[in-house]
Amino acid sequence: MTEATQQALCGLRDLSTIKWYVIPLLAIVFYIYTKEIKDARRTGNWNAILAGLTVFGADFFNETWNGWVMHLTQRSAFWTTPGDTALRVTVGWNIEIIFMFLILGIIYYHTLSESREEKILGIPEKWFWAIAYTVVCVFIECVLNIGGQLVWEYPFWYLSFKGVWLILIIGYFQFFFYAAIVIGMKSMKAKLTMVAIIYAVPITMNILAFGFWDWNY
Repeated sequence: MTEATQQALCGLRDLSTIKWYVIPLLAIVFYIYTKEIKDARRTGNWNAILAGLTVFGADFFNETWNGWVMHLTQRSAFWTTPGDTALRVTVGWNIEIIFMFLILGIIYYHTLSESREEKILGIPEKWFWAIAYTVVCVFIECVLNIGGQLVWEYPFWYLSFKGVWLILIIGYFQFFFYAAIVIGMKSMKAKLTMVAIIYAVPITMNILAFGFWDWNY
């Protein structure tokens, strides 16, 4: 196993690493969601909540298959987060990342205007902002990589400026793509069905890995 993988496995899901700053961060996430739920109950528009859950669910899936790569190769996941954290959930996922992704979809939703026909630079705004937020998120990942907090492994990450193009497509744009599709659906049933599928896949994968096969990632 790579050095970064060994570091990421150290203290994995160890509750003794919990730090007090997790509490106010959790309170902020709770506040945002309760405020959005209150607004949704008043207006009947649940798209902000659905966008938030969609982006987080898509990241949940990414982190799950990334963990599978680590276990199956016994070398490294595609990315690992060996740096200091209040709680490392998987080798590439920590509590700070989780809190960020829980609200990222809500941020994206509130960037959009009320009009579905709005365009920016000739691009439908939902795709313009999907691209813009993807670029910002990937820039932050590059900074984290330079700082050693986020380690990329395997040669293909480095074919195009350390895999930036791969991260743009499979790492972030798909999150906003799914969110845009969900909030653009006409019926609540269709929206909930898609969100349920997004969560069903990683939940099933983790039940198999942890519950039946006794994997550790």
